[in-house]
Amino acid sequence: MKNYSAILLLVLLSSCSSIRKHNEQRASCIPPEQLKEDVDYAYSKLQQMHPQLYWYIPKQELDYKFDSLKQTITEPLTPLQFYFKFQPVIASIREGHLSLRIPRKKFTKQEIKKLEHTKGLFSRFEYYIDDDHMYIVQNKDAIEDIKPGTEIVKIDNIAVSDYIKKYRSLISSDGYNTTFHSYFLKDLFFNFYTAENGLSNTATIETLYKGEKHTYTLTRESKSETDLDKDKEMKKRTQEKKVNDYVAASNSYNRSFKFLDKDSSIAYLQVKSFSRDYSDKFYKETFAKIKNAKSPYLIIDVRNNYGGSLHEINNLYSYLTDKPFTLIKPSQVTSKTTPLRTNYFRKSTPLEYAFKSIAYPSYFFAQAFSTYKKDGKTFYKMKVDKPTKPNKEAFNGKVFVLINGGSFSASSIITAKLKSDRRATLIGEETGGANDGTVAGFYSYQQLPNSQIKFPIGLLLVQPNIDFQDSKKGVTPDIVIKESMQDIIDKKDPQLDWIKNEINLEKEKSSQ
Repeated sequence: MKNYSAILLLVLLSSCSSIRKHNEQRASCIPPEQLKEDVDYAYSKLQQMHPQLYWYIPKQELDYKFDSLKQTITEPLTPLQFYFKFQPVIASIREGHLSLRIPRKKFTKQEIKKLEHTKGLFSRFEYYIDDDHMYIVQNKDAIEDIKPGTEIVKIDNIAVSDYIKKYRSLISSDGYNTTFHSYFLKDLFFNFYTAENGLSNTATIETLYKGEKHTYTLTRESKSETDLDKDKEMKKRTQEKKVNDYVAASNSYNRSFKFLDKDSSIAYLQVKSFSRDYSDKFYKETFAKIKNAKSPYLIIDVRNNYGGSLHEINNLYSYLTDKPFTLIKPSQVTSKTTPLRTNYFRKSTPLEYAFKSIAYPSYFFAQAFSTYKKDGKTFYKMKVDKPTKPNKEAFNGKVFVLINGGSFSASSIITAKLKSDRRATLIGEETGGANDGTVAGFYSYQQLPNSQIKFPIGLLLVQPNIDFQDSKKGVTPDIVIKESMQDIIDKKDPQLDWIKNEINLEKEKSSQ
């Protein structure tokens, strides 16, 4: 027992030391020459591993951007300052999965526990961003009685519009998409803000509502015992939570299903993330319910779904077709050694490292023989680029799909396929992910040697099995309907309402 206690003490001391060193390094200034080395290192790794680096930007233009960046680095910078200079260049590649990671401050377990016992300062509101303006659209806790529709003009005397302009340059969608930025920025805004300004216990915001200006002081409040008990209850994993992919942080489900009318003729399936966990069971149960109800209409809602598992969307598609299909084209990689660059031991505990070491030979040979050559290109073997049979419980009625600028990655892959196969009518906005595919799949987790900024690089070119439009934009809806801020505040859904009205018209015609 004494030995175990000594080992535990050593692990704790090592962890504290590691956090302290990380935070000291994050606050230190790095000489210009070393920062330029990091720029060259990042570009070299991109050229080695990214299978479609010059998809949206010519090589000559990207070379110029990297060279110009180095010329602007004339004085020592902290890793965070360097990040804000470098990330806009990475964003100019216009590949939505490609991004430097924000060099964040690390916290000890005690600090994290203390934060878990307090309510968020800004996270208790829901936001809407339009151009350079930020609005509060939901105030669940009625903090300071701030009304939905209130614009936040300043935070601690700094104009929010200045932050938005700065942070928008850090975000890229796939290609020349026009809808993604506002959706992603509203979710990431305070990640950037906190990295730049630190975690505060108070903040002063200046607001504008119906022409009137107000100033409020927000305070980080302690959670009550009731709140803490609710947190514990939400973290419990029931079977329902597993199948519907419950997210405790938002107290919501990633997957949900219901009928929208009394006669069960309209089935509504919402997927906020293709996480794969328990998804096979969820779709099996869901489509059995639809079949038993003999529903002629199905609405699939992938709005604000940033993507996820190719396995899950392949399985979902098998419930939507009556013939064999191939979801994606063969996935290209830069070389046969690319699959071995995936940082097999990344984030392993000592025990996990030991087990992984034993399994490594099997992993190595599996990855070493996972590629093949065709027409002078190298491809990675995947199940989802092979023909898949339709599911026995497949739905054969009419399908509508709801999309918007928050539909990204796997959401765009499946909607591009559905549209190309004319299997669904798409309603909403252009998706945030590209119609013709993206670069993701799995990653090589690089770290810049001097600034120590993390830089994950996608290794697979993943493209839907369709005839490409080369639009360099997102999947476009068949029916364009935009959701306004007032719609969100009033809890109206004009996109879903359009579908329900269309279905009602069809029902009236068929009954005549």
